[in-house]
Amino acid sequence: MRRKTPPLLRSLGLIGLLTFAMSALADDLPEYRLKAAFLYNFALFAEWPNEVGGTLNLCVHGQDPFGSELDALQGKAVGARSITVQRKAGGESLKGCQVAFIAASAIGSLSRVIAEARDNNVLTIADSPGAARQGIALNMAVVQNKITFEANLRAARAARITLSSKLLRLATEVYQ
Repeated sequence: MRRKTPPLLRSLGLIGLLTFAMSALADDLPEYRLKAAFLYNFALFAEWPNEVGGTLNLCVHGQDPFGSELDALQGKAVGARSITVQRKAGGESLKGCQVAFIAASAIGSLSRVIAEARDNNVLTIADSPGAARQGIALNMAVVQNKITFEANLRAARAARITLSSKLLRLATEVYQ
């Protein structure tokens, strides 16, 4: 019989993993492998409205910088839900996505993407300078060989997504 990990220990372990990932670039791990781990942890520390079903569709909007690194998330559990990975061209709709990574190649359509995410309860994530200030919920950066991120609470709330305070404590900047 498999024992369940208590929620507090699971949260502490995930925070430890995220903290490790924040400093691991210095250890020569590929940048987008670490960023894929961040995507997973972001999903773990977010809550969607009840009408979101048992699957979290993680969509890459635009040219995929992850390659096979993101495929490792296929089928992983996020609470009672599981992740499916989808890749969408820059002009495609985010409808059906619950998590969307906005690639640099699609950042030019940011205002449309943000409006669509807000209307469809999509957690938006990017790794483009200034994206959180422009309305992306979570934006990653590499600073001194460490992955950091900033959070835009207004963007998350507009999409009816709650970000955990545990996650927000690790953000370098939180925009209200």
